[in-house]
Amino acid sequence: MGGGSVAAVGGGGGDGKDYPGKVTKYVTFTALSAAAGGLIFGYDIGISGGVTSMAGFLKPFFPAVYRKEELHHSANQYCKFDSQILTLFTSSLYLAATFASFVGSKLSNKYGRKVLMTWGGLIFLVGAIFNAAAVHISMLILGRILLGTVPLYLSEMSPHKSRGKFNVLFQLSITLGIFAANLVNYGTGFIHGGWGWRISLGGAAVPAIMMMALSWFLFDTPTSLLERGKKDEAKAQLQRVRGVANVDLEFNDIMNASEASKSVGNPWSNLLKRQYRPQFIMSFMIPFLQQFTGINVVMFYAPVLFKTLGFGSSASLASAVITGLVNVGATFISVFGTDIWGRRPLFFVGGGIMFVFQGVLAALIGSQFGYSGQAIDLSKGIAVLIVMCICAFVAAFAFSWGPLGWLVPSEIFPLEIRSAAQCVTVGTNMIFTFLIAQVFLKMLCSMKFYLFVFFAVFELVMTVFVFALLPETKNIPIEEMTKIWRDHWYWKRFVVDKDDGKYSRGEGDLEMNLGELKALDH
Repeated sequence: MGGGSVAAVGGGGGDGKDYPGKVTKYVTFTALSAAAGGLIFGYDIGISGGVTSMAGFLKPFFPAVYRKEELHHSANQYCKFDSQILTLFTSSLYLAATFASFVGSKLSNKYGRKVLMTWGGLIFLVGAIFNAAAVHISMLILGRILLGTVPLYLSEMSPHKSRGKFNVLFQLSITLGIFAANLVNYGTGFIHGGWGWRISLGGAAVPAIMMMALSWFLFDTPTSLLERGKKDEAKAQLQRVRGVANVDLEFNDIMNASEASKSVGNPWSNLLKRQYRPQFIMSFMIPFLQQFTGINVVMFYAPVLFKTLGFGSSASLASAVITGLVNVGATFISVFGTDIWGRRPLFFVGGGIMFVFQGVLAALIGSQFGYSGQAIDLSKGIAVLIVMCICAFVAAFAFSWGPLGWLVPSEIFPLEIRSAAQCVTVGTNMIFTFLIAQVFLKMLCSMKFYLFVFFAVFELVMTVFVFALLPETKNIPIEEMTKIWRDHWYWKRFVVDKDDGKYSRGEGDLEMNLGELKALDH
């Protein structure tokens, strides 16, 4: 099916199954509404770096950083923003999100995805109010702490032939949130009196209210309803989202997977079993590697980074707007290309481009500032070249590891481990987002321009990882996803063959039945 088409979307399943249905207006609306949750995530990523570069924000809350910022030519440019309290303001959001991702699993199973989205919007709204009204650093951090189920929601609602396109909408909404934050920061930077940061931080209330309002028009997914024993409602919901009455084939597959999930008991203990080894490793490695692209160095601290490189205050905020716009535009490549070209090609191309331009950026910064970090006035040509390198890097992430880092983990888990595995994915993402945000300025101060070499090495590693170990998931129904692991050159030695109840050990190897491997599973 071509990108953007709304034609029938059956066929192409892992075992040749053809689920009837089409991309209905209803499923399009629900997907867009659910993806609006990404606006909150994106806005908070983009807003923090902007306000931490504003003198009106630094002076009352971070006076030591403000004094170093004032000493432009005498301070070490790599170290002038180095402050653990400043980075805690930025990163505390993600530490709280780590905890919430694990709690969300149990709440999602009990109350459904829709309820969690409503309460999530409310909590973010309260956090935005705290931040806008802050008079002490503790209020700022508490507001950030108050500030996961969206990618899973999109995967379960979308027809498998269009799942990539719909799921990437979550990443697109993140990029729109970042871009909106960059525009707000640029505008409030011109407000006299130094209080523009309050508007920037309080602006998080807008996407929070949008998410709460839209969640009222959403319905739980058929999978979520089945998990809570609502069989008739689940089938009616599937008929509604597919736009056809005959959904028996797909519904039976979902129902069988749901029954299997109930029979295996605790999803956390099952996640650690041998037959789920591929999914468990991917649920950790993909979000881990996503954060070590170094993208949040740019997205969190874009204005701070540009000021470190010698840009003025307004120029740094304007440059952040440019990178935010590139981020949005490049995400459309993934929206329309993920279900056409597949996940693996986008991973390869994006990783390669990020590796090249991260290296070029390291060379440029090293040639201008050296290891001492002595401030200089960048020539216009070098400044433009640095911005272009950062934009190329951001664009490559935006059509590859950005959206696919959320999409692939959300679609590879069988139902019996899905809630636990999704928690691992979100939790890993949040933990390493927190760590990178917390240590970046310290790493920049100690590693200088070699920090960008550090991230470039990881981009090479992640590209090799995908090439060797990640199978293609394009056009595979979620309920049939186990087949890709049984056919993979490495992972087939771990996966249970449902037809004969044995672990596939690879060609030429002996097969062992489940009873013989029970001890190994535990």
